Amino acid sequence: MLTVKDLLHIKSIEGIRLVAGEKGINNIVSVVNIMDNPDTFDWLSSNELLLSTGYIFKDNVELQNNIIKELSEINCSGLIIKVKRYFDQIPENMINLANQYGLPLLELPYGYSLSKVISTINEKVSGRYDLLNRRSLDIHNKLFSISLEGGSIEKISSELANTINNPVIILDRDLNLLNYVDLEDNNIPLKSYLSLLKNRPVFTKDFTDMFPENISQIKKSIKRLYKTNDIEITCRILPVAVSNYIYGYIVVWQTIRELTTFDNIVIEQASTIIALDRIKAREIEEVKVRIRQEFFDDLLTGNITSSHSLQTLCDIHGLKSDYKYYCIVIDIEPIEVNNNDNLINRKYMIENKAKKCVNFVYDFSNQLNGEIICFYRNNRIIILIGKNEYNPTLTINEAKTFSNEFYKVLNNELLETTFLIGIGRQYNAISTLHKSFSEANEAIRLMKQFDKNTGVSHFEDYYVYHFLGSNIKTVELEDFFMKCLGKIYDHDHLQGTSYIHTLESYFNNNHNLSETSKAMFIHRNTLIYRIEKIKEILNTDMKNSEEVLQIQLALKIYRLLNKGSHGGS
Repeated sequence: MLTVKDLLHIKSIEGIRLVAGEKGINNIVSVVNIMDNPDTFDWLSSNELLLSTGYIFKDNVELQNNIIKELSEINCSGLIIKVKRYFDQIPENMINLANQYGLPLLELPYGYSLSKVISTINEKVSGRYDLLNRRSLDIHNKLFSISLEGGSIEKISSELANTINNPVIILDRDLNLLNYVDLEDNNIPLKSYLSLLKNRPVFTKDFTDMFPENISQIKKSIKRLYKTNDIEITCRILPVAVSNYIYGYIVVWQTIRELTTFDNIVIEQASTIIALDRIKAREIEEVKVRIRQEFFDDLLTGNITSSHSLQTLCDIHGLKSDYKYYCIVIDIEPIEVNNNDNLINRKYMIENKAKKCVNFVYDFSNQLNGEIICFYRNNRIIILIGKNEYNPTLTINEAKTFSNEFYKVLNNELLETTFLIGIGRQYNAISTLHKSFSEANEAIRLMKQFDKNTGVSHFEDYYVYHFLGSNIKTVELEDFFMKCLGKIYDHDHLQGTSYIHTLESYFNNNHNLSETSKAMFIHRNTLIYRIEKIKEILNTDMKNSEEVLQIQLALKIYRLLNKGSHGGS
């Protein structure tokens, strides 16, 4: 291995001089790089030797001090500064800090170009890498063998932790825990400082917010300090990514020893192997989900006609065929989708929202008295709720109360997303569950059609509209409306009045003049005048029950045909 001390004896760059940090003179040099940007720390790795003209920090003492501190914490080999360009001599504050941290600080004579120095040192380094390459190949083969032999992410992370002699935490793409490995030598145990529940967040939001936005493109581990209980813990973070798509993260809890060049190579190789494991696990999960979805698709479309097959399939997929079930459907629509995202990223974004929504359902399920099955299909969450014969039948109000409370949870937890929740009726037999599912979807469709402000509706809220729209042709509905309320409709369009709206409000408030006038923000006498005028145009006193029923049906048809947004019949 090439060390900093060896640099002082290379004849082709004679004159290079150690001015501070002699304690690190035996630091290994694995690669040489130029420092031309103060924000490059995330892209540096241990045993990296940095060269600089000093231009980026020539007038900034704070930055000078920060560079020494950061390079030392990253375990870089050292820093070489070319003098007589921007510095006559290396600043005293940098020398003092380099001595304090043991970071070799070297002075390069003005006559050498940085490119020549890099070429010379890299030539020396390359001749000493055979042993490191052999060790790297050995550990790669070992990790790859674990994967080929069906080894789980637990075995891979265990091998990684023991090789680099530091605890390891594996997170999924949503920063939830997949696996962790602690070591006996760790004096700062993971369990004492972190929440280690599988499929739940491990780190605080303040910590994860410090991850770079472009972390999927970072190929080396980055350093972040995790602050807890008045101590700072150095963490090394590397994304598990393929083609800029993140499958998860490796977090090294660096509490036992500093990472070496070899350790960083091992972490990078483990990242690749874990990515393969996550891809494989995803494919297996997708097959399971597809089989499950095919069953529910058949169940919710009424395609399973054999009672024996239904019983068997229900047992396999966790449904109780003797329960009374009803269905709730949640429609998910992202408010804004970045057009620059490719189709795969967009698909995963919607899937992640759906998965979070399913988790919220199960977390919220203790508020429901019944067995819950929840899954997602495309952009819709489907909730099946079953109750046995000893549980009372669910009322419409109970179902709507639960849905309204859950609607608030979704809006608080999943931002930039709109939700519509439709509720179907409860049926006695699971073989008729498809009716409840169809009703829940119909409630969502009618909510969208009528552009209702509410995000929750029960099918029976729209039963009349459904009955009219599904059983009577549009031409016949149009004809009925025009015969019943056509004169009022034409009068509104010709005279600019709003008599149909007045009629709707009058019936919605049970013919109560005071309540109607309040709802419409008009004077009571104005309302009386309008009602009398309507009676005159329709030639009716609105006391005959048959006539009143026809007017109410015509008002429903008015909404169903969306005639309020058209210029005429």
